[in-house]
Amino acid sequence: MEAGTLLETAGGRLTAVRTGVAAPPPGAEPLRGLTVPGLADTHSHAFHRALRGTVQRGSGTFWTWREAMYSVADRLTPDGYFELARAVYAEMALAGVTCVGEFHYLHHGPGGTPYGDPNAMGHALIAAAADAGLRITLLDTCYLASGLLTAHRGAEPDRHQLRFTDGTADAWAGRVCALRPSGDHVRVGAAIHSVRAVPAAELGTVSRWARERDAPLHVHLSEQPAENDACLAVHGRTPARLLADHGVLGPRTTAVHATHLADADIALLGGTGTGVCMCPTTERDLADGIGPAADLMRAGSPLSLGSDSHAVIDLLEEARAMELDERLRTRTRGHWTAAQLLHSATASGHAALGWPEAGRLEPGRLADFTTIALDSVRTAGPPPRLAVETAVFAATAADVRHTVVGGRHVVRDGVHRSVPDVPAALADAIGQGVRR
Repeated sequence: MEAGTLLETAGGRLTAVRTGVAAPPPGAEPLRGLTVPGLADTHSHAFHRALRGTVQRGSGTFWTWREAMYSVADRLTPDGYFELARAVYAEMALAGVTCVGEFHYLHHGPGGTPYGDPNAMGHALIAAAADAGLRITLLDTCYLASGLLTAHRGAEPDRHQLRFTDGTADAWAGRVCALRPSGDHVRVGAAIHSVRAVPAAELGTVSRWARERDAPLHVHLSEQPAENDACLAVHGRTPARLLADHGVLGPRTTAVHATHLADADIALLGGTGTGVCMCPTTERDLADGIGPAADLMRAGSPLSLGSDSHAVIDLLEEARAMELDERLRTRTRGHWTAAQLLHSATASGHAALGWPEAGRLEPGRLADFTTIALDSVRTAGPPPRLAVETAVFAATAADVRHTVVGGRHVVRDGVHRSVPDVPAALADAIGQGVRR
């Protein structure tokens, strides 16, 4: 019998990690497989899960996909969003995710009318995460314009985007300041939707709000060449340079996608220690392109991973896709080790979401971890010493056996403890709350 590792927990934290244990002590909970730190889904739009299958028909572009996304956003209510997000977060838990970064910009009612509680949609997401057993960083997103217009102001939001906007960055900050969630599973950060959606004059307000609270700050960056072209035409500089000039970049900031960057942009992100969240399954689903992840890493940017539009929810797939996409781009292999890819999916993601005490199996850290089966049809065969390589390059979300958050089982033997039928919950939430 192979020696194992004993994880001891108390008060939701790891108190000891003992290796080389010949047999579990009486009362220990066996976790058969490879147990790793809980996975962090650094970039999520929960309501995009309702698009799965419907936007994979035919052709089109990111911009035609966006119209389908708007049609879903138009129909969501706080109650419907709670049910959908609860099911989506339960799906994440089944996939080994213990913490999600929700890039949240669906704030108001139809036509932009605020709810009685201006943060009703945010509270729905926070409650959904609690019910599904996940930690959440609600990245409350400033979204003010439909595009770049002049150096001083953006184009007016269209009818779909009225639900997203607070009008000004000051009004956004006032609403977020009133968001005071309860529960130790939640932290609040900030997000700039993009340089398309937040005029340059407003960027500093969002950045300052995050800096004063030492909160994470995320931003969609250079996801599309059209964004770069418009920014160059209006501001005479790239989106990355514009963000740097307004104090947005830095170690607390995570740029999402960063697909279409100039060499100077890569140096700027790396030199400021700005993190980058890659979302390979979404980027390939939308035909966005392959971002320069390896170059960003070499420049000094920590890399994390997200499932973004939830074409699939599988952080193991995101991890290996980053390496495999780079192989396709360069026609060479071995840009990251399996351990480095796993680090991006765990410790790096938690750090980007403002949970630095998670993401490692060490005493004093949060007792958040997941166990990946090594005896499935995908993972059986390799020797134990190659367990990490097997998990990262062969396992899928279907191989997750247990997910533990704060020392408590959220998923045991592949079954979610509080949402026992996740497929039915997803089907009901999408069918009743979105497609009615």
